[in-house]
Amino acid sequence: MAASIARRMPSLLLCSLRSGCRPRRETPGPCRERSLSSSGGVPSRTRNLLYEHVREGYSARPQLDMERLCAHPEEAARALEHRKGELRPADLSEIISTWQSLGRLRKEVQTLEEEKAAVAQQIKALVVSAPPHPLLQDPVYQSTRARGRAIRTRLAALYADEAHLEELFYTRALRLPNETHPDVPVGDESQARVLEVVGEKPTFAFRPRGHLEIGEQLDIIRQKRLSHVSGQRSYYLRGPGALLQHALVSFTLGKLVQRGFTAMTVPDMLRGAVFEGCGMSPNASPSQIYNIDPSRFEDLNLAGTAEVGIAGYFMDHAVSWKDLPIRVVCSSTCYRAETNTGKEPWGLFRVHHFSKVEMFGLTCAGTEHSAALLEEFVGLQKEILTELGLHFRVLDMPTQELGRPAYRKFDIEAWMPGRGRYGEVSPDSRAGGGVKPASAGHLQLSRYAFPGLQTMSCPSPKCPRSALSTPSRRCPQAPAPRSLTPSSLSLPLGLESSSSPDSGSGAP
Repeated sequence: MAASIARRMPSLLLCSLRSGCRPRRETPGPCRERSLSSSGGVPSRTRNLLYEHVREGYSARPQLDMERLCAHPEEAARALEHRKGELRPADLSEIISTWQSLGRLRKEVQTLEEEKAAVAQQIKALVVSAPPHPLLQDPVYQSTRARGRAIRTRLAALYADEAHLEELFYTRALRLPNETHPDVPVGDESQARVLEVVGEKPTFAFRPRGHLEIGEQLDIIRQKRLSHVSGQRSYYLRGPGALLQHALVSFTLGKLVQRGFTAMTVPDMLRGAVFEGCGMSPNASPSQIYNIDPSRFEDLNLAGTAEVGIAGYFMDHAVSWKDLPIRVVCSSTCYRAETNTGKEPWGLFRVHHFSKVEMFGLTCAGTEHSAALLEEFVGLQKEILTELGLHFRVLDMPTQELGRPAYRKFDIEAWMPGRGRYGEVSPDSRAGGGVKPASAGHLQLSRYAFPGLQTMSCPSPKCPRSALSTPSRRCPQAPAPRSLTPSSLSLPLGLESSSSPDSGSGAP
């Protein structure tokens, strides 16, 4: 929904990082201590770290095109009804009311500032035209000075009220989701629309086994007896299992760099404002984001995706028109405090850490640009999965599966014979625009720190588990995909089967 009312693009609430009505505070220097305490009487549970990042002077204030939201609140209410999130349609009236109060207050401030400037000019004229000693007894001079003092007193109170209203407004309004593409199915996960099925579902002359069973029998995956070592939902890959993961990453990075992507490495620990700029809430309860001990490291969190780090690289950053679209690929370790682990008690599902190759795109304003880049990204993912020999389908995900910044989202699910069903291996999401002209030939980034789109091109361990659980049709072992030749790492993977093709039931 947020994209439906932004200026210069069809968006509801994407904001440009321009200066607000108040002058920007000076950007803190490297020695200035970062303060993240809440102010204005806003409860800590409703804090918005992105707004606090702005308030401390690290970014200009977001400018939200509230005029369109106020003019068409019913459209926003319908979108909120269909999306998951903290806000419901009833919250819109409070956001609009706060915005209108803030607008009236800013008009009064502007009027008083103009009057204060006029009073200053009057006093200056009196000082220039009158002798100094009689001026102190001049009633006009005295009344003008009194008026100036009254205006300054009133402005001090109004600025305090403005700061309070502004914080109330942003802490609510920045939680609004993006606009929803008109073709997105309405409902929960069961309403996902199958757009394409690639390949044929494999059949076997034996009982196919799951990736964990195969991995444990080959001694390349260990997940048991680890709670005392690394806690729940952890795992080890060893030997060919570790090489398979590295080969997948190397294969994917090599392909994408050849297609013009810029390789990047990113920090694993980032400030909360960057997460919130990507539509994630580090302080939510429950949250999938790991927080670093705040008593030692204030406001640092472990990233659950390279998207956050790449977005932080471009945050508050101008890029040249001629460089668009920007395509970035990044391999990173991702950390997620998975809470719904009961659905997949074993295996490399819903684990707390994994490696992932991420494609990230940055486009200029206009849905046609991001739509074209998203189509390109989906095509690359289909090419990668096809070369890995996987049978998969492409889904248009429904409204309740869209994250806060997402305008549209496609999931790619691979067939996993050991589970007897499809499993998601690569989601693609697109934010509805988000850049605007800042100066000739340059763009300034918006509130949602990734104004283009982001996808997983080959996430691990999702692809390894799919590859391991899709053996040859007559061999129950786990040959490596042909595309992952030893040249991927200049090392043998060692996954080829040494048993007879007629080994029967699937037992090694």
